[in-house]
Parts: sequence; C-alpha cells; structure tokens
Amino acid sequence: MTETNVSSAISTATAAALEPAKETKDRILDAAESLFVANGFQATSLRRITTMAGVNLAAVNYHFQSKEQLILAVMVRKLEPINRRRLSLLDRFEAETGPHPPSLEKVLAAFLQPIVDDQAAGVDLGSFPVLMGRLYTEPGGLMQKLFSAAFAPIAKRFKDAITRALPGAGPLDIFWGMHLTIGAMAHYLARPPALALLAGRDAAPVPNPSQSLGRLVAYMAGGFRALVSRSADSL
Repeated sequence: MTETNVSSAISTATAAALEPAKETKDRILDAAESLFVANGFQATSLRRITTMAGVNLAAVNYHFQSKEQLILAVMVRKLEPINRRRLSLLDRFEAETGPHPPSLEKVLAAFLQPIVDDQAAGVDLGSFPVLMGRLYTEPGGLMQKLFSAAFAPIAKRFKDAITRALPGAGPLDIFWGMHLTIGAMAHYLARPPALALLAGRDAAPVPNPSQSLGRLVAYMAGGFRALVSRSADSL
C-alpha cells in the first residue's frame, strides 16, 4: 500500500471513529436543551438527560465533565455561529469607516442582523429564547457564570464599539443600554405570539426583515441616546 493510500485509510478510519462520538454528543445536547427548557437547570438531573439521550453517565462526563459545562455547551452551540457573523459585520463596518468609529446604528445593526436574518430565513432557533429566559431566573448566580464564559468576549467588543460611537456616554449608560438591548432582542425572538396579542389578531403579522431590523436599530439607538441625554441633564 502506498503512503498516499495509507494516509487516506487513516483519515477514513478517523472520520468513521469520530462520527459516532459526534452523534452521541449531539443527542446529549438535544436532550439537555429540551429538559433545561422544560424544567430549568436546577430541576434537571443528569440521569434524566442520559435517559432521554439514550446514553450512560460516562458519556456525559467524557464529553462535558459537569452539568454546568453541559449547559454552557448548549448555549455555545446556538450562539457561536451567530456571534461569528456579528463580529464579521462589525469588522466590515469598522473597515468601511477607517479611522472614524462606525455610527451607533451600524454597531447595533451588526449585533442584530444575524438574528433577524436567521428568523427571516426560517432557521430553527428551537427553544433557545425560552432557555435564555429561564437562565435569567435560575438561583445561584448561574447566568453570571455562564455570561463570563460564553458572552464576555463579544460583549466587550460591542461595549467598546458602542462607547466609541457615543462620546460622553458613561459606563452606566452603556451598561443599561446593552442590558435593555439584549432584552428587546429576546422579546423580538418571541415576536409571533407577542405581535398577535398586541395586534388583537389570531395570527401575528409577518414583518419585512429589513423593516424589522430598521425598527429594532432605531428603537435601541434612541434608547442609548436618551440614557446619555438623561445623564447629561442630571449633571
């Protein structure tokens, strides 16, 4: 057997060995997400997750080591592709403006557009928005731990970009603006039932994606500037 054939055989064997492991990992993640959404983090045992996934506890320990690492992996699986696109858009907008910072609207558009695009394209975010809402109410400071591990790098990048776009904004203005922006984004993800309720209809109106993005950006940018103006008036 030639060296090329040996390398090809090794690659094929490696891929075949890895595929069952990937399938097991995905089954664990799917089961964990479903149970965390239904019951919350604290009330979901690893035994229930292994039963739903059809695996043993050793498989969970091998892939994730702990329940906290497992829920972190559930979050990262959904967030990582979105965050990559957010950073790519922000890089592009910063390159377009050269030495000057992009406008606040551009920074917010970079943060929001991947979410709007995915929802418009019918990308299945599953029950992830519900899970995020549950995590905010979990006792024991779980969300703070997860935020540091999953969100901190991208939060810092956008915090810095917003600070440059809003000269004179204080740290509390930026903090509150980002906090409320994330809340509005989560509410947007739940828009079909919420819009139907507000519109007094059985079914939600289906907005144009570009109009949705424009409304979100205008609303959030206005909120940031109102916070800065309020702080200036109180001096």
